[in-house]
Amino acid sequence: DTNSTITGRTTTNSISSVRYMSVTAMLSAVAFILMFLDFSVPFMPAFIKMDLSELPALIGAFSMGPVCGILICLIKNVLHLFITTTGGVELSNFLLGVAFVLPAGLIYRHKKSRRSALIGSLLGAVIMGVFSVVSNYFLVYPVYYNFMPEEAVLGAYQVIVPSVKSILQCLVCFNMPFTIVKGLFSVVITFLVYKHI
Repeated sequence: DTNSTITGRTTTNSISSVRYMSVTAMLSAVAFILMFLDFSVPFMPAFIKMDLSELPALIGAFSMGPVCGILICLIKNVLHLFITTTGGVELSNFLLGVAFVLPAGLIYRHKKSRRSALIGSLLGAVIMGVFSVVSNYFLVYPVYYNFMPEEAVLGAYQVIVPSVKSILQCLVCFNMPFTIVKGLFSVVITFLVYKHI
């Protein structure tokens, strides 16, 4: 009857909501931990680290939708903000994460196939890389300048490539491809583990 149908739908919706919150919380916790498992890479200044904290957000965007991916990016950075006081770095990290997982999640939701997931995540990695120039220039590096003069930051890049002349040039030549590669690492790992989880 109608009451049984309504009750069944309510129960199903409640289970779905609990599952959504549980998966989001679990992936946010993993992303938060991964933020601390960063490491230096060759051909980049020592203060720039590689981490895979966008990986859980990408998995969440594919499995639960783009909003889930965005929430994971938000939660991990809010938690990180309680430990540090940088602010601008966390805001930039959040915006870059959204630039990565939102296109991937939207394209995959439109057509759920391996091909669309690949196209969406590759597009997201490129968008994240391009946007990293803006976010680093206006949000992250002004924070760095409180601890390290702009000339010293530029000097760290010039040790690697002496011909670079400005921070903006460094961000385009170093940070943008680095950020794209960082996204591609998450894409590769997601495709390797997604079906298993």
